[in-house]
Amino acid sequence: MTETRHSAAWLPAAIISLGIAAAGYFVGQTLYNSQVGINTADVKGLAERRVESDRAYWRIQYTVSGEDKNAIPALYEKSKEDQSKIVSVLLASGFDAEEVSPGVVDYNRLEFRDDNQKLVDEKYVLTGSIEVETAKVRQVSAARAKLNELIALGIDIRNNAPSYYFTTLNDIKPEMLKEATTNARLAANEFAANAGVSVGGIRSAVQGGFIIRDVGDNYSDTQKIEKDVRVVTTITFYLTE
Repeated sequence: MTETRHSAAWLPAAIISLGIAAAGYFVGQTLYNSQVGINTADVKGLAERRVESDRAYWRIQYTVSGEDKNAIPALYEKSKEDQSKIVSVLLASGFDAEEVSPGVVDYNRLEFRDDNQKLVDEKYVLTGSIEVETAKVRQVSAARAKLNELIALGIDIRNNAPSYYFTTLNDIKPEMLKEATTNARLAANEFAANAGVSVGGIRSAVQGGFIIRDVGDNYSDTQKIEKDVRVVTTITFYLTE
């Protein structure tokens, strides 16, 4: 029976030259595996891209309220007027009509009671919403600022923060995977040179998942227009004497 022997320890992390590091490359641990007749090295290669979101989603809410139940029809008319003013600002900001979607108006009756649960007051609230979904991501910020000016007109607006998305990952995947593989081979060559061996073909490869994060953030991926895309591949190369 053939006996399999593994090296006793992990070799230190392989570090490529500073020029490569400055270009955004990263190499993880390199593991040297020695088997009877087969020598391999496991190497990690990184590829990164700075990209810009291509879609934005923004939800605006507006509210009208009153304390007289008989005034609900008037409240509804006021709600429609507020909606029209908001939509007008959005269209004037450069968004197309198909990018702006007014939603339904929600009705809510609020009751206020004293310590004895006796009804002391009522409030009637109508809340509408407008959704903006657009590829004009750079126009959203300016439109939000203009929308706030409606507050001075007495419109109760909830100007929610927009969400930004990068939806064209498939367009850059092939090139990023090629780059990650190239970086892994560079790391393997550096390791091989130090070990006095040569790098051969690829025995196996494992692709990590693509990660999209807002620039400067380790967790969020929808708050900023600019984002970083990252992928790490683990490749096993054959080594020859």
